[in-house]
Amino acid sequence: MLTLYYSRASCAYAPHILLHDAGADFTTVEIDFATGEQTSPDFLAINPKGRVPALVTPDGILTENPAILLYIAQTHPETKLAPSEPFALARAQSFNMFLASTVHVAHSHKHRGARWADDPAAQAAMTAKVTENMAMYAGMIEAHYFTGPWVLGEDYSMCDAYLALITRWLGADGVDLADFPNLQAHDALMRTRPSMQAVMGLYS
Repeated sequence: MLTLYYSRASCAYAPHILLHDAGADFTTVEIDFATGEQTSPDFLAINPKGRVPALVTPDGILTENPAILLYIAQTHPETKLAPSEPFALARAQSFNMFLASTVHVAHSHKHRGARWADDPAAQAAMTAKVTENMAMYAGMIEAHYFTGPWVLGEDYSMCDAYLALITRWLGADGVDLADFPNLQAHDALMRTRPSMQAVMGLYS
Protein backbone atom coordinates (compact mmCIF):
# COMPACT_ATOMS: atom_id res chain seq x y z
CA MET A 1 0.00 0.00 0.00
CA LEU A 2 1.21 3.47 -0.93
CA THR A 3 0.10 6.74 0.65
CA LEU A 4 0.24 9.99 -1.29
CA TYR A 5 0.24 13.25 0.65
CA TYR A 6 -1.12 16.06 -1.50
CA SER A 7 -2.73 19.47 -1.38
CA ARG A 8 -5.08 21.25 -3.73
CA ALA A 9 -3.43 23.17 -6.58
CA SER A 10 -0.13 21.43 -5.86
CA CYS A 11 2.32 19.53 -8.05
CA ALA A 12 1.15 16.28 -6.44
CA TYR A 13 -1.26 16.32 -9.39
CA ALA A 14 1.34 14.51 -11.54
CA PRO A 15 2.04 11.48 -9.32
CA HIS A 16 -1.64 11.29 -8.41
CA ILE A 17 -2.43 10.79 -12.11
CA LEU A 18 0.35 8.24 -12.48
CA LEU A 19 -0.81 6.20 -9.50
CA HIS A 20 -4.13 5.75 -11.30
CA ASP A 21 -2.32 4.96 -14.57
CA ALA A 22 -0.32 2.27 -12.78
CA GLY A 23 -3.36 0.73 -11.12
CA ALA A 24 -1.48 1.10 -7.84
CA ASP A 25 -2.88 0.15 -4.46
CA PHE A 26 -2.82 3.55 -2.76
CA THR A 27 -4.58 5.92 -0.46
CA THR A 28 -4.32 9.70 -0.13
CA VAL A 29 -4.02 12.24 2.66
CA GLU A 30 -4.87 15.86 1.89
CA ILE A 31 -2.71 18.48 3.61
CA ASP A 32 -4.46 21.82 4.12
CA PHE A 33 -1.94 24.55 3.34
CA ALA A 34 -4.52 27.24 4.10
CA THR A 35 -4.40 26.31 7.78
CA GLY A 36 -0.65 25.67 7.82
CA GLU A 37 -1.00 21.92 8.21
CA GLN A 38 2.21 21.49 6.21
CA THR A 39 4.14 22.91 9.18
CA SER A 40 2.55 20.61 11.75
CA PRO A 41 4.86 18.20 13.60
CA ASP A 42 2.94 15.24 12.21
CA PHE A 43 3.51 16.26 8.60
CA LEU A 44 7.07 17.45 9.13
CA ALA A 45 7.79 13.93 10.36
CA ILE A 46 6.71 12.78 6.88
CA ASN A 47 8.51 15.52 4.94
CA PRO A 48 10.78 17.92 6.85
CA LYS A 49 10.61 20.29 3.87
CA GLY A 50 6.93 20.89 4.63
CA ARG A 51 5.90 20.36 1.02
CA VAL A 52 3.93 17.95 -1.11
CA PRO A 53 3.96 15.51 -2.71
CA ALA A 54 5.29 12.91 -0.35
CA LEU A 55 4.82 9.23 -1.06
CA VAL A 56 4.97 6.71 1.77
CA THR A 57 6.13 3.36 0.40
CA PRO A 58 6.92 0.01 2.04
CA ASP A 59 10.61 0.93 1.68
CA GLY A 60 10.42 4.46 3.06
CA ILE A 61 9.27 7.95 2.14
CA LEU A 62 9.94 9.64 -1.19
CA THR A 63 9.67 13.32 -2.04
CA GLU A 64 10.26 15.28 -5.28
CA ASN A 65 8.27 14.50 -8.39
CA PRO A 66 11.01 13.01 -10.61
CA ALA A 67 11.83 10.46 -7.91
CA ILE A 68 8.20 9.66 -7.11
CA LEU A 69 7.17 9.31 -10.75
CA LEU A 70 10.08 6.99 -11.51
CA TYR A 71 9.35 4.88 -8.44
CA ILE A 72 5.71 4.44 -9.43
CA ALA A 73 6.69 3.49 -12.97
CA GLN A 74 9.43 1.05 -11.98
CA THR A 75 7.36 -0.68 -9.31
CA HIS A 76 4.64 -1.31 -11.90
CA PRO A 77 6.78 -2.43 -14.86
CA GLU A 78 3.90 -4.15 -16.61
CA THR A 79 2.36 -0.73 -17.29
CA LYS A 80 5.47 0.47 -19.18
CA LEU A 81 5.18 3.99 -17.76
CA ALA A 82 8.94 4.50 -18.04
CA PRO A 83 11.35 3.33 -20.73
CA SER A 84 13.51 0.32 -19.89
CA GLU A 85 16.37 1.10 -22.30
CA PRO A 86 19.05 3.21 -20.53
CA PHE A 87 19.28 6.12 -22.98
CA ALA A 88 15.51 6.38 -23.36
CA LEU A 89 15.10 6.38 -19.58
CA ALA A 90 17.78 9.04 -19.20
CA ARG A 91 15.99 11.14 -21.82
CA ALA A 92 12.72 10.79 -19.90
CA GLN A 93 14.44 11.79 -16.67
CA SER A 94 16.05 14.75 -18.40
CA PHE A 95 12.60 16.00 -19.37
CA ASN A 96 11.13 15.49 -15.91
CA MET A 97 14.07 17.18 -14.22
CA PHE A 98 13.78 20.14 -16.58
CA LEU A 99 10.16 20.51 -15.49
CA ALA A 100 11.13 20.21 -11.82
CA SER A 101 14.24 22.36 -11.70
CA THR A 102 13.42 25.05 -14.26
CA VAL A 103 9.76 25.26 -15.26
CA HIS A 104 8.33 24.65 -11.79
CA VAL A 105 10.70 27.23 -10.30
CA ALA A 106 9.62 29.81 -12.88
CA HIS A 107 5.98 29.15 -11.98
CA SER A 108 6.75 29.42 -8.26
CA HIS A 109 8.02 32.97 -8.70
CA LYS A 110 4.37 34.00 -9.09
CA HIS A 111 3.41 33.39 -5.47
CA ARG A 112 6.55 32.31 -3.65
CA GLY A 113 9.11 35.00 -4.37
CA ALA A 114 9.81 35.24 -0.64
CA ARG A 115 11.75 32.00 -0.97
CA TRP A 116 14.37 33.86 -3.00
CA ALA A 117 14.21 37.50 -1.89
CA ASP A 118 13.10 39.58 1.10
CA ASP A 119 12.75 42.82 -0.85
CA PRO A 120 9.10 43.32 -1.94
CA ALA A 121 10.30 45.03 -5.12
CA ALA A 122 12.43 42.02 -5.99
CA GLN A 123 9.50 39.70 -5.35
CA ALA A 124 7.28 41.85 -7.57
CA ALA A 125 9.90 41.76 -10.31
CA MET A 126 9.95 37.96 -10.17
CA THR A 127 6.17 37.82 -10.39
CA ALA A 128 6.20 40.17 -13.37
CA LYS A 129 8.46 37.75 -15.29
CA VAL A 130 6.30 34.66 -14.78
CA THR A 131 4.20 34.90 -17.95
CA GLU A 132 7.22 35.65 -20.12
CA ASN A 133 9.29 32.83 -18.66
CA MET A 134 6.51 30.25 -18.72
CA ALA A 135 5.73 31.10 -22.35
CA MET A 136 9.42 30.73 -23.20
CA TYR A 137 9.60 27.30 -21.57
CA ALA A 138 6.33 26.23 -23.20
CA GLY A 139 7.90 27.14 -26.52
CA MET A 140 10.99 25.08 -25.71
CA ILE A 141 8.87 22.05 -24.84
CA GLU A 142 6.75 22.54 -27.95
CA ALA A 143 9.75 22.78 -30.28
CA HIS A 144 12.42 20.58 -28.73
CA TYR A 145 11.13 18.22 -26.03
CA PHE A 146 7.86 16.95 -27.43
CA THR A 147 7.77 14.08 -29.93
CA GLY A 148 4.01 13.53 -30.11
CA PRO A 149 1.36 12.45 -29.61
CA TRP A 150 2.96 11.80 -26.21
CA VAL A 151 6.11 13.37 -24.81
CA LEU A 152 8.32 10.41 -25.74
CA GLY A 153 6.51 9.53 -28.95
CA GLU A 154 3.89 6.85 -29.50
CA ASP A 155 3.85 5.54 -25.94
CA TYR A 156 2.30 7.23 -22.92
CA SER A 157 4.73 7.59 -20.01
CA MET A 158 5.34 9.20 -16.65
CA CYS A 159 6.47 12.31 -18.54
CA ASP A 160 2.94 12.91 -19.78
CA ALA A 161 1.49 13.05 -16.28
CA TYR A 162 4.11 15.63 -15.38
CA LEU A 163 3.50 17.69 -18.52
CA ALA A 164 -0.24 17.67 -17.72
CA LEU A 165 0.58 19.50 -14.50
CA ILE A 166 2.63 22.16 -16.28
CA THR A 167 -0.03 22.64 -18.94
CA ARG A 168 -2.59 23.10 -16.17
CA TRP A 169 -0.51 25.95 -14.77
CA LEU A 170 0.09 27.77 -18.06
CA GLY A 171 -3.32 29.42 -18.32
CA ALA A 172 -3.19 30.65 -14.74
CA ASP A 173 0.24 32.07 -15.49
CA GLY A 174 -1.14 34.13 -18.37
CA VAL A 175 0.04 31.88 -21.20
CA ASP A 176 -2.38 31.19 -24.06
CA LEU A 177 -2.24 27.46 -24.77
CA ALA A 178 -3.55 28.12 -28.27
CA ASP A 179 -0.10 29.52 -29.11
CA PHE A 180 1.32 26.03 -28.59
CA PRO A 181 -0.70 23.57 -30.69
CA ASN A 182 1.31 20.50 -29.66
CA LEU A 183 0.77 21.23 -25.98
CA GLN A 184 -2.88 22.02 -26.61
CA ALA A 185 -3.34 18.70 -28.41
CA HIS A 186 -1.55 16.89 -25.59
CA ASP A 187 -3.82 18.54 -23.03
CA ALA A 188 -6.92 17.47 -24.98
CA LEU A 189 -5.60 13.91 -25.18
CA MET A 190 -4.82 13.84 -21.46
CA ARG A 191 -8.35 14.95 -20.64
CA THR A 192 -9.69 11.78 -22.25
CA ARG A 193 -7.72 9.56 -19.87
CA PRO A 194 -9.58 8.15 -16.84
CA SER A 195 -6.49 8.72 -14.68
CA MET A 196 -6.57 12.47 -15.21
CA GLN A 197 -10.35 12.62 -14.98
CA ALA A 198 -10.11 10.92 -11.59
CA VAL A 199 -7.96 13.66 -10.06
CA MET A 200 -8.87 16.91 -11.84
CA GLY A 201 -11.62 17.84 -9.41
CA LEU A 202 -9.36 17.34 -6.40
CA TYR A 203 -6.91 20.03 -7.51
CA SER A 204 -9.21 22.94 -8.28
